[in-house]
Amino acid sequence: MTLSIYKKNKEDLNPKPDENRLGFGQYFSDHMFTMIYKDGGWQQGKIEPYGNFSLDPAAMVLHYGQAIFEGLKAYRGKDGKIHFFRPKDNLSRFNRSASRMCMPEIDVDEVYAGIRALVEIEQDWVPSAQGATLYIRPTMIATEPALGVRPSREYIFFVILSPVGAYYPEGFNPVKIFVTDKYVRAVRGGVGEAKTAGNYAASIMAAIEAQEQGFTQVLWLDACDRKSIEEVGTMNIFFVIGDELITPPLSGSILPGITRDSVLKITREWGLNVVERNITIDEVMAASLDGSLKEVFGSGTAAIISPVGSLHYKDQEIVVNGGQTGELSQKLFDDLQAIQFGYKEDKNGWVDLL
Repeated sequence: MTLSIYKKNKEDLNPKPDENRLGFGQYFSDHMFTMIYKDGGWQQGKIEPYGNFSLDPAAMVLHYGQAIFEGLKAYRGKDGKIHFFRPKDNLSRFNRSASRMCMPEIDVDEVYAGIRALVEIEQDWVPSAQGATLYIRPTMIATEPALGVRPSREYIFFVILSPVGAYYPEGFNPVKIFVTDKYVRAVRGGVGEAKTAGNYAASIMAAIEAQEQGFTQVLWLDACDRKSIEEVGTMNIFFVIGDELITPPLSGSILPGITRDSVLKITREWGLNVVERNITIDEVMAASLDGSLKEVFGSGTAAIISPVGSLHYKDQEIVVNGGQTGELSQKLFDDLQAIQFGYKEDKNGWVDLL
């Protein structure tokens, strides 16, 4: 990709935050990557100083919600080099979201080249502290100024960078999950499988109510039967029941997580009995009662693996594995981190070095 590059003056660069107190999504690097879609095609990309956009009040994203995004990470490896984890898989998923939302697809190779160039410029923003990473957020929004429900003819694609620590305040400790049958996030045939902004807006009410009651996240159920388990607000979900590792299938209403796919591949390589099938909250509650529920954990780019210590459903609370991190959750977290940071051989070709 041919890029125009406009760098900040050295004296205008932002001070770097304390790598041991990053939180998540609070700090942003000095530059961003942008690309405009207009007149039926993508224009030349550019790297420029991080800054505000100017949008017409009639920009279609503000009225009809055409907005999609991705999340991937760059890691400071044990060799001091920068490691990207499955970047093209994320960008391919971005294109699937774009297709579902009637937005133009990007050239994966060209955009990845732009991201690499951006991260190379901003390499001092890739943290070295244990557990800290550089979060990469590609986004596309509709910018054509027009009223009328149809796809926009103009878009901005952009990538911003944020050094981050643990996604949840608990870090890698079991989280408390509230199971809602009052609200729904998505339905088969809708846009649940797309990483579009509206899905996350739809989740906020339930998330706030859960947090007010002391829970970390919400577990969503199928919009039709309010029984079948789908996903957590920011993660796919897994259950260890008996000798099975179970996760809901990709039926069109949940996000096809990159970390989910990594977990499935790793656990199958380990010879575990891995099943993608419908599982209801009643089955999970029953498994807790008869002692066959051994572990519950979420998977996602932000948290990687997040063990679940308890589930609260209809005034009933079940404690998972005594509220402690399970053996499989810990093993998966350690294994994925070892691959991402370069401490373990990457047999699947998931890591790309800068």
